[in-house]
Amino acid sequence: MAAGPHPRLGRHLRPRVAPHPGRDRRRHRRRTPRSYLRGRVPRGRGLRRSRPLERERKARSGRVSHGARYGRDACRIDLNTFAIRNRVSETTSKEGAVKGVTGKATRILLTVAVAGVAVAVATGATAKKSANIQVCVLLPDTKSSVRWVQFDAPDFAKALKAAGVTYSITNALNDPQKMVSQADACLAAGAKVAVVTDIAQGTSIAIEKKFAAAGGSSIDYDRQVVGGIAKVYVTFDGKAVGAAQAKGVVKALKGKSKPVVAELWGGPTDQNAFWFKSGNDAVLNPLFKNKTLTKGPQQFVPLWLATNAAPIFTQMLLKTNNKIDGAIAANDNIAGAVVATLKAKHLKPIALSGQDATSQGVQNIISGWQSMTVYKFVPNETKAAAAAAVALLRGKKVPGINGFRKNGSKKEPTIALPVISITKANYTRLFKDGFLKKSDVCIGVYKKYCK
Repeated sequence: MAAGPHPRLGRHLRPRVAPHPGRDRRRHRRRTPRSYLRGRVPRGRGLRRSRPLERERKARSGRVSHGARYGRDACRIDLNTFAIRNRVSETTSKEGAVKGVTGKATRILLTVAVAGVAVAVATGATAKKSANIQVCVLLPDTKSSVRWVQFDAPDFAKALKAAGVTYSITNALNDPQKMVSQADACLAAGAKVAVVTDIAQGTSIAIEKKFAAAGGSSIDYDRQVVGGIAKVYVTFDGKAVGAAQAKGVVKALKGKSKPVVAELWGGPTDQNAFWFKSGNDAVLNPLFKNKTLTKGPQQFVPLWLATNAAPIFTQMLLKTNNKIDGAIAANDNIAGAVVATLKAKHLKPIALSGQDATSQGVQNIISGWQSMTVYKFVPNETKAAAAAAVALLRGKKVPGINGFRKNGSKKEPTIALPVISITKANYTRLFKDGFLKKSDVCIGVYKKYCK
C-alpha cells in the first residue's frame, strides 16, 4: 500500500518520511505502518496531525480508534485487516429495545431474555411488569407430554384473553420450588385465582392455601391435588380414559390365545395415574380372572418420562423372555419408549395404547406400532378452566360442573370432559378438528402411511 493522504482521513494523517540522501524521494517513501492498517494510530513520531487533533490526542492519551474519533462511517479500509471499533446505537431484546449500548468491537450485543416457556400477557397485549395479574396458570413441565407447551399454554392464553382478564402462564419445568416462586410472583402482582396442575402434592396444597389466605381461590387443572382446597376440578374423565385404553388393547389382541398384557402406568405421585389405572382395571381384571388374558408385569413410570419407561419395559421383556403381546402405556410418551425398545431389540409390534393424540403417537399408529391413543381435545379443557377462573374472579357460579370427585374427606365439584379413541381408522379427525396439522404427522418415512 503506497503512502499518502488517505481518501477519507485526509492530509493530516499522511506519514512524514525523510528522503534517503541522494535518492529519489518518491521511490523510497516509507511504507504505511502495520498499526495503521490494524486501525490504531501510532503514538509518537511518524504522523503529522493538525493542531485540533494534536490537542485531542494529548487530552485522551493512549490508543484511539478511528471509529471513535471519526465516526462509524469515517473509515472503510478492508475489514479483514482493519478492526473498526464503533458505537452501537441500540440492540434488540426479546423484552424490548435496549438503547444507547456502546460496543468496542464490530459485533452487536444481542440480548435475549426468555424464561423457559413462561408466558405473561395481558388483555390484548404483552403485560407490563407493573400490570396487575388476575389469573395465574401454573403448568407442570415440558417432558411428561408435549401438550403443556404445544396446546395448554397457547389455548389458555387465547381463552383468557377472550374473557378480558389479565393473566400469567408459567411452566415449572417439573421443579416444585420453581412453581412456588411462580405462584408467589403472581400473588405479589395481585392474582386472585390460581389454576394449578399438580407436580408435588405438598407444594400444590401450599400454593392453594396461600391463595386462600390472600382472599383468592384455586382450581385443580387436569390433575387433582389430593388434600387441596380448590373450588373446582377441571379434567377429562380419567376412568373413561383408562377404559378406552384397555378396550383398545383388547380389541387389537382379538384372536390371540391367552396373550400376555403388561401395564405401564403414569407417575405414582399423580392422582390422574390412579384414575387411568382404575379404568384399565375395570376392563382388564375380569379378563385376567377368566383367563382370557394373562397378567404381565405392571409398574408405574416416575414422572411419566420416556427415559424412565424404556428401562422399565426392557426389564419387563427380560422377565417374560420377550413374550409380551400387549401393553397399556399411560400416554403417547410412554408408548414411544415401548416402540423404541421393541425396535432396538428387533421385535415385532404389539398391541399398544397411548394418550394425548400427539404427532408421535399418530405416526406410531399409522405405521402399525401403536394400536390407539386417547384424544382429549385440550381447547375444551382450557376453555372450561378459563370460564371457571373468570366465574370465581367475579364471584359467580362456576359453569359446567357435572359431578363430584372424592378428595380426602370431602367431595370436590368436578367438570369431567369426554374423550375419544383414535385409531388408524379415524386419525384424520385430528386434522379436521385442527388439533394436529397433517404436515406435522405425514412427513419423512411416515408420509407413505397417510391417507
